[in-house]
Amino acid sequence: MPRPLLLLFLALFLAMIGFGLTLPVLPAFVERLALGRAATPERVALHVGALTSAYALTQLVLAPLWGGWSDRHGRKALVVLGLVGVAFSQVAFGLGTSLPLLYGARLAGGAFAAALVVAATAAVADAVPEGERGRAMAWLGTAVSLGFVAGPALGGLLARDAWHVTLTPGHLVFDGFSVPFFVAAGLTLAAVPLVVRYLPGQSLPASRRAAAPEEVARVPVRWGLLARRLGGVLALVLVAQAALTLFEAVFALYADRVLGFGLREIGLAFALCGGVMAVFQGGAVGWLSGRVRVRVQVALGFAMLGTGLLLLPALTRVPAVLAAVSLLALGVAFVTPNLLTLAADRSGSQAGTGLGLLGTASGLGQILGPLVGSLLFAWQVDLPFLAAGGVALAVAAGTVGLSHTLGAAPLPVCLDTPHDGS
Repeated sequence: MPRPLLLLFLALFLAMIGFGLTLPVLPAFVERLALGRAATPERVALHVGALTSAYALTQLVLAPLWGGWSDRHGRKALVVLGLVGVAFSQVAFGLGTSLPLLYGARLAGGAFAAALVVAATAAVADAVPEGERGRAMAWLGTAVSLGFVAGPALGGLLARDAWHVTLTPGHLVFDGFSVPFFVAAGLTLAAVPLVVRYLPGQSLPASRRAAAPEEVARVPVRWGLLARRLGGVLALVLVAQAALTLFEAVFALYADRVLGFGLREIGLAFALCGGVMAVFQGGAVGWLSGRVRVRVQVALGFAMLGTGLLLLPALTRVPAVLAAVSLLALGVAFVTPNLLTLAADRSGSQAGTGLGLLGTASGLGQILGPLVGSLLFAWQVDLPFLAAGGVALAVAAGTVGLSHTLGAAPLPVCLDTPHDGS
């Protein structure tokens, strides 16, 4: 595998470590450092959902802007900026002692993660011929999923209430719950010199490098056309991300209150989820690329995602719960790389802008999932899984009839194709 692709996969792996390590730690972090004795289960649930959604809010707003910028100026600068910004946002979150500080760190983390993810994904699409993008996106998904494995495991293993070290520089606090954030920040910063040294400076396709500057400047006016081209894909990404992040935000609360899981058991469940996605995206899904129709893979993925979510409230034994988590993770493994491939193919030479729009849809799903999930959980603990599972199964059935939408032709490479000004 070419070294630039390995570096891009490493960057995405580290970005997901930063996101994933908060999942098992966040409820205890909010209760101990932000709410203290005033915490109630309902307040903790609402703030866990809101903090998870805050990460996605800036992704929703900034992803298209980052994507358009990278189409004009290249991917490398955004990859570096994203790595540095994600690292410092992790440090800020680890030192936070109030809700405003926690929310500010999450908003900043989402902004820099959006730059990193959009630029790195577009660079992968640039570096791989169109017919081979399915396999490349599957490996990209593997890198993301491995980060999702390492993140929760790191958070569960390094966060220790029993670690009584407490340092208070000013109004900030460093204690046992801060350790995983500092470790993740150090790993992220360590990758910056490698990216600066070995990632190509422009990372743009030949058609973009040859374009005249005045043509490149016209890219933003294509957002409306791209959005229409990607409409069906964007809708599917929104639903998939909402269902997945609902599970991510609610499962730790559900496992603690209903199943009696501790941090280690919760971290294991998240690690298993990411492990299944990593193994099957790099293996089965990559192998199926070009052999099984995209529409069939997407429908099958949503069916497995919905079934796994619906099974969770009916299960109480640890092996059965882990089996349901594995099933929903397998569904996500089928859905994600196929939708990324569709978006990149349909975006033509404007992969950054197209994937930025995909980031907006993903960010909206990441906002709605935790917020809706935490509200439903406060009402009835098993309702989030039942609602999300039902929606995913309905989408699986509907996807079978979306052959025209999912089969839309890619945008032409020429930038001066007549358009309606949208």
